[in-house]
Amino acid sequence: MTLHDFDRTHLWHPYSNITRPGPTHIVASAEGVWLTLDDGTRMIDAMSSWWSVIHGHRHPALIQAAHDQLDRLPHVMFGGLTHAPAIDLGKRLITMLPTGLDRIFYADSGSVAVEVALKMAVQYQNAMGLPDRTQFATIRSGYHGDTWKAMSVCDPDTGMHHLFRGAVSVQHFADRPPVRFGDVWSDYAALNGLVALREVLADNQAQIAALILEPVVQGAGGMYFYHPEYLNQARALCDDHGILLIFDEIATGFGRTGHMFATEFCTVTPDIICLGKALTGGTMSFAATIATQAVADAIGHATPGAFMHGPTFMANPLACAVAGASLDLLATGAWKAQVAAIQAQLTDDLGPARALPGVANVRVLGAIGVIEMDHNVSADTAHGYARDSGVYLRPFGRNIYTMPPFVTSAAELSQITAAMLRLARVV
Repeated sequence: MTLHDFDRTHLWHPYSNITRPGPTHIVASAEGVWLTLDDGTRMIDAMSSWWSVIHGHRHPALIQAAHDQLDRLPHVMFGGLTHAPAIDLGKRLITMLPTGLDRIFYADSGSVAVEVALKMAVQYQNAMGLPDRTQFATIRSGYHGDTWKAMSVCDPDTGMHHLFRGAVSVQHFADRPPVRFGDVWSDYAALNGLVALREVLADNQAQIAALILEPVVQGAGGMYFYHPEYLNQARALCDDHGILLIFDEIATGFGRTGHMFATEFCTVTPDIICLGKALTGGTMSFAATIATQAVADAIGHATPGAFMHGPTFMANPLACAVAGASLDLLATGAWKAQVAAIQAQLTDDLGPARALPGVANVRVLGAIGVIEMDHNVSADTAHGYARDSGVYLRPFGRNIYTMPPFVTSAAELSQITAAMLRLARVV
């Protein structure tokens, strides 16, 4: 049985039909933006392997950090023990994040970080004498992960988890912000969007623990970019109703939007922020949930006096060390020029897509480029073109998009955008 045969017969890939598996490609190695397949074919990873490999694959500094930590301490439990990589990384994160976010809980993956944030919010409200506040508010077209509670705050209709309706908790949804990023903050349009959010929060105040949002960029829920003023207004509404505000920056954190964090587009700070994906430069799974001192103190001063969560691989030293090395690379500041150059070229290269039949919208922000079609696009179709185009794209829903590594050259980016335009013409 060949590797492909075994894979097709026994391995379940994400969001796939195991009875009718689509085309897959066996990756033998990777370096920079390039994936090398088992037969020597090379393809650009235009997805940054689900938006995480911001420095490119196998960056020497990240690999060296992993090797060095492997020789000292690959893992130790975080219960009652600590270690320098976790402490050093925590110091770095606090200096990078908005002032006030300084109580760090390390987690295993992005969706776990969201679960942690939701649990923090419920435990906080319970500590404040409001035990009935166990539900959550969010906006439509959002995505916050595939684990159980995280699914409940993903879009209930157009998201990937509508099949679980009735099994997951029922949450409270407002319409997505009507003013797009880059448009004028129209009082009329903004008012309509905010009225919907205000009504959701006011009508369900006694049940809602927190409002969770992806700031500015909604990722897997539809690649929608919205005006940051919405976040400022959402903060005020949450304060009015005693509801915590959670920002899910798992997709947008660490430079992807042109700011280190999308939170920097607005003028307010959330009570809790979730980080993941690019935290280790895509080298391994790792995440963090960071809260304000007020949230931490409330939980600590109430029964049972501890936050009730503790993953086995929490604060894994290997992941902490690699994350620290990734932050060292970001600290050089090179990413700012790289992302700005990618944004400018994506804007130019993808512009012609607006004239193609079937294209509904083209949008760019930072190192994110999207061609939105007026119909769904098959990921399997895109995978079938990957070898020929030399570019690995994975569309979802109506979106053909790229989130390339920041180190992508102009020539490599041209190859990516050409593949996106070609796909837009044939799907």
